[in-house]
Amino acid sequence: MTIPPITDSHCHLDFPDFDDCRDEVIQRALDAGVHRMVTICTRLENEPLVRALAEAHPPVFYAAGIHPMRAGEAEPVTVQQLVEMARHPKMVGIGETGLDYHYTPDSAPAQQASLRVHIAAAQQTGLPLIIHARDADEDMARILTEGYRDQPYSCVMHCFSSGAGLAKAALDLGFYLSMSGIAAFPKSQDLRDIFATAPVDRILVETDSPYLAPPPYRGKRNEPGYTVHTAEVGAEVFGLSYAEFAAQTEANFNRLFAKAAQHKAAA
Repeated sequence: MTIPPITDSHCHLDFPDFDDCRDEVIQRALDAGVHRMVTICTRLENEPLVRALAEAHPPVFYAAGIHPMRAGEAEPVTVQQLVEMARHPKMVGIGETGLDYHYTPDSAPAQQASLRVHIAAAQQTGLPLIIHARDADEDMARILTEGYRDQPYSCVMHCFSSGAGLAKAALDLGFYLSMSGIAAFPKSQDLRDIFATAPVDRILVETDSPYLAPPPYRGKRNEPGYTVHTAEVGAEVFGLSYAEFAAQTEANFNRLFAKAAQHKAAA
């Protein structure tokens, strides 16, 4: 029986957790039906390594930016730097960027300034913005909306686990929500209820590996192949078969990450 293809829209294959098994992890993902992975660069000094991973592995694409928890200590990135990086054929997104007031509230001004730079880069390149949001719902909704009013852009709220208000603000702008292993945790019914109110054509799936492994691997190192377990829960949330949900999220990914879809078609 053919396994329905699915995409891990957000993982961190460059992290040292995978240093001794990276090729095997990618192969296990392919064996599970995860035929594409977007690995995310969170520190620009690591961009050459992340880029090299995408160049070495046909199923792997990448995005680059400064994680909000790094914004207060990293050298600020410029719009032009991000635009230049985005010329690479396998760089398909801007970020992850965003706001994290849970772990790094003291750097909120630097985070907001960095977020605006990334928004401008998404506007200039046409690539989707990849957002990390934690305990910053009001500022996040405000800044994303202000930027969109200046010039529309596309965006995914990665590993979405915020409140219903931010979900509505993002969806009202035409943005996407991504389901991670958090949505599969037994105690995450409130989060699943938020996802259930979203249009199914605005949903992606991801692992955020090596973090947040879904059941039955919770507490262990996550990897892209485990996307299927979150997708199984997503299918239940939307009342679809796994094959139907996989096909829908594939269509969603191809629409949002059009550069990745076009690269595959060109190949």
